[in-house]
Amino acid sequence: MKCRFLLAAALAASVALPASAIDLEVTHWWTSGGEAAAVAEFAKAFNAGGDNWVDGAIAGSGGVARPIIISRIIGGEPMGATQLNHGRQAEELIEAGLMADLTELAEKEGWKDIVNPISLLDACTVDGKIYCVPVNIHSWQWIWLSHAAYAKAGVDVPTNWDEFTASAPALRKADIVPLAMGQQSWQTSGAFGVLTVALAGPDIWLKVVKDKDVDTVMGPEYTAVFEAFGDARKLSDGANVQDWNQATNLVITGQAGAQIMGDWAQGEFQVAGQKAGVDYTCLPGLGVNKIISTGGDAFYFPVNEDPEITAAQLRMASQLISKEVQVAFNLKKGSLPIRGDVDLSTANDCMKQGLEILAAGNVLPDGNQHLSQDTSTQLEDLMVEFWNDKSITAAEVQKNYAAIIADAD
Repeated sequence: MKCRFLLAAALAASVALPASAIDLEVTHWWTSGGEAAAVAEFAKAFNAGGDNWVDGAIAGSGGVARPIIISRIIGGEPMGATQLNHGRQAEELIEAGLMADLTELAEKEGWKDIVNPISLLDACTVDGKIYCVPVNIHSWQWIWLSHAAYAKAGVDVPTNWDEFTASAPALRKADIVPLAMGQQSWQTSGAFGVLTVALAGPDIWLKVVKDKDVDTVMGPEYTAVFEAFGDARKLSDGANVQDWNQATNLVITGQAGAQIMGDWAQGEFQVAGQKAGVDYTCLPGLGVNKIISTGGDAFYFPVNEDPEITAAQLRMASQLISKEVQVAFNLKKGSLPIRGDVDLSTANDCMKQGLEILAAGNVLPDGNQHLSQDTSTQLEDLMVEFWNDKSITAAEVQKNYAAIIADAD
């Protein structure tokens, strides 16, 4: 009852400017050039409202940052707000009563009428209550191709995955790495998912990720994907980079022909001053299945007994979903807004492709919405081992993949 009273009082207080600035530490893992430019838009809006954004950036990927974030919350040292991916990553924290319930604010502002697709808000909902605010739609389903690399190789920029693999010898002859890939496990696992959706199709992918169908993993469609992914391993020889944005930079500088990566890569092209359709090409669904996945980022707010901090948390939540902030942030992040009622006339060609696919309803849920963090981590570890150890056969990794899916929760 006390917490409910404090939340109601904070909600009332959140509609007005604060009497004095409230410092709110915000943890996130947006540290690349494009990401830093995007998150600065959130900080700018929060500070303009009279509060103070205390940046708690954690270097590295989400796989590095999430355990730190979760450990702090469980250990009684919560931040004011934190980025996570909407899905099942905060499930245990919510069940433990450690995340603030945003339902009253969401109902007051009509989030169910704003968020598009509604599955993003569903991914923030547990037992009918809303615990996070989705801030963007990020899709893994892209390949990015360097015009400079293909000009040097003397071949046309590919329009689909088959053309890309066929272009690899010409790129090698020009001393260009065909496929840029970093050494973080989530990169290889993510790329495998993209290849699966493109080559086997979304329905087959859903049978495995959503329905946990082991027979489908061992079926002919997945066999073809594992074999294609096994062949693709050779295309990244010579990349020698760790982080995803370093791999993106190989494409930007023409040292690599292409990269399979989510649309957050657009932020890096933008910071580098490159223009979509002129300096690089983007192919949704690897040019095979034009579809986007509706993953992305969300902000959660750990429970706090101080009503002033709670009020500041609600002010931030409201700002994150506002029209102006949605446009400013997503134009720099390379992601799509979670609102369909904003003006994105200045979006680049790649973002416009994404918006058209979204409007047509050609979307998939993100894997995080169906797989627990434990299952995702197991798959990531398996796929990075397969990618880096060419002695492992496609048949072997397929069998191990099926075993993980069989035990998935």
